[in-house]
Amino acid sequence: MWETINNFLNDHIALKITIDAYLLFIIFVFVLKFVLTNRKALNVLLITVVLFLLAYVCYKLDFLVSGKVFPYIGGILFLTLVIILAPEIRRELDFSGKMDGKGEAMLSSNDFTKNAIADATMYLSSHKIGALITIEKHNSLDQYAEKAIQLNSDVSKELLINIFTPNTPLHDGAVIIRGNKIRCAGAYYVLTKHEDLDKTTGSRHRAGLGISEVTDSLTVIVSEETGNISIASEGFMIKILDRSKLMEYLDMFLNVGGRK
Repeated sequence: MWETINNFLNDHIALKITIDAYLLFIIFVFVLKFVLTNRKALNVLLITVVLFLLAYVCYKLDFLVSGKVFPYIGGILFLTLVIILAPEIRRELDFSGKMDGKGEAMLSSNDFTKNAIADATMYLSSHKIGALITIEKHNSLDQYAEKAIQLNSDVSKELLINIFTPNTPLHDGAVIIRGNKIRCAGAYYVLTKHEDLDKTTGSRHRAGLGISEVTDSLTVIVSEETGNISIASEGFMIKILDRSKLMEYLDMFLNVGGRK
C-alpha cells in the first residue's frame, strides 16, 4: 500500500512537495506556539541552541575531548527534554484533544443563571468563603465532572452558597455549570505550572488557572483568605473589583437567552 502511494506521489511531484511543505508548516506552528507560550520550553530551546553552537565550534576546531563528547549530547538532550517538558506537552495535547466542538451539545445560559452566579459570588466574597465556579463553553468538562459529585440541578444563588459553605460535604473542589444546570460539585483540576504567579497564590487559584489553560471555560474564583474575586479564562487571571465588572465578564462569556 505504502509503495503504491509513494509511486503515485512520485508521479505527481508537485502534490508531494505541497503535502510535504504543509506537514512541515503544521509541525513548525505547533512547536513555535508551544515554545512561545511556555517559558520553560523557551529556556530549554535556548540551552539547546547554545549547546549545538558549542558542538559545532568544537567540531570545526577539532578539539580532542570536547569534540568527542558533544556528539552524544543530542541523544541525552532529547531524553532530558521529554522528561522536563512532559507535563507541558501533555497539557498541550490535552487542549488539542478537547477542541471537540460540542455544537448542538453546547447549552446557553439565561439571565437568571447569570445573576444567580453573580449574586452567589458577591455573597461568598463578602463572607470570605472560598469558591471555584467553572462555566463550560465548547470544550467538554465531562472527564472532570464524572469524577465529582453529580447534581444536575438548576443554578440558584442559594444552592451555590450552600455548596461552598465550610464544613459541608461539597465545599471542596469546583462546581461545573453547563447551560442553566449545575453539572456537579467537588470537581478537581490539574494545577497550573505557570511560573509567574506569586508564591502565595493558593491551590484554588492555581486550579482555576489550570483548567482555563486546557479548556475554553471561564472560572470564577473567590479567595477564602481575602474574599477577593478573580476570573480565569484562556490561561489568564484577572481580579474583579465589583459586581458590575463581574456581570460584564459574564455577559461577554455567556450566551443569554439560550435554551434550558
